[in-house]
Amino acid sequence: MNETTQRDAFFTRLHELMRDDKDIVIVSADMGAPSMDAIRRDYPNQFVNAGIAEQNAILLASGLAMSGMRVFAYAIAPFITLRCLEQIRVQSGMMNVPITIVGVGAGFGYEDSGPTHHLLEDLAVLRAFPHVEINSITDAVMARKIAEASLTKETTNYVRLDRKLSADLYTEESAFDDGMCILKDGRDGYIIATGIMTHVALEVSNSLAEAGHDVGVVDLYTLPVNIGNFEKLADRSEFLITMEEHFLAGGLGSAICEALQDIGRLVPVKRIGLPVDRGYCYVYGGRERLRQYYGVGFDQSVETVSQFIGSMA
Repeated sequence: MNETTQRDAFFTRLHELMRDDKDIVIVSADMGAPSMDAIRRDYPNQFVNAGIAEQNAILLASGLAMSGMRVFAYAIAPFITLRCLEQIRVQSGMMNVPITIVGVGAGFGYEDSGPTHHLLEDLAVLRAFPHVEINSITDAVMARKIAEASLTKETTNYVRLDRKLSADLYTEESAFDDGMCILKDGRDGYIIATGIMTHVALEVSNSLAEAGHDVGVVDLYTLPVNIGNFEKLADRSEFLITMEEHFLAGGLGSAICEALQDIGRLVPVKRIGLPVDRGYCYVYGGRERLRQYYGVGFDQSVETVSQFIGSMA
C-alpha cells in the first residue's frame, strides 16, 4: 500500500515545480492537507484561500489564468464541480479559460459523510461541456504526472482524486498521453474502469480467472475517450464491461457505448455502475457497503460479469 494519498502526491509535485515557476498559483476553498500546508508556508504569494466559496474560487482562478498564471482550483470534489456548474460552463466551456479544477473525494470517497458528499454525477455533467478534459486518477504515480502535465493544458482540466490510500498500479516510467492503458491483457474481453474502480476491476478479473475466464483490465483515465486507441481495443475484444462508482446515466459506460457507435463497432457491452432508480444512499458502514446498496459490491460484480459472459456462450 502506498503511504501517500493521491492528493498529497499531486500537490507535493506542484510544490516542487513552484520553486522555479512563480506563475503556478493554488486557489483553495478553505481546504488543508500536509502538502497544502507546505505550499502555504513556502510560497505564500502563490496561494489564495477563497474561503468556503467554491464558485468564487473558480472565478478567481479564471481571472488569474487570464492574466497568464497557471491556476489550480481545489476543494472537495462535489463542491468544486456541481456547485460551480455555471461558472465552469461560462469560464471554461464558453471562454475556454485554461484552469485545472482539482476535486478530492470522487465517487464514494467521503463514504460516511452522506450523499451531499458523494459525487456520482461529475463525469456525466462535465463531459458534456466543451473545452473540459477529465482526468480520473488511479494512483499516486498518476497524480504526480498529471499535476505536471496540467501546466501545459490549453483547456480546462478536471482532476478527480480519490481520498484514500491505494496501491500504485503504475511506475515512474509510465506516461499518460494515451487516455487509457491496458493493465492486464485478456483473451476474451476487457473490463474498462476508471479511478478507484480500476483497482476493483483487477480484483474482479483475478477472481474470474479462477473460474476460467480470461478477462483483461483497461484503465480509462481520460475523457473524452481517445477514439484512435479505443478503436484498437474494440477490434480485439469479444465483449466489454465497464465499471464505475458513478450513476450509470451519462457516465463511463455511456461514454464507451457512444464511442462504439462513433466507430461503427458492434461489441456487446455490460455496464456496471449505480442505477439511477436507486436514488441517493443514506446507508452507512463504509465504501463496500455503499456499493452493495447499488448492487456493485465486489461479489455482486463478479456474479454480474460471470452471468454476462455465460449469456454469450
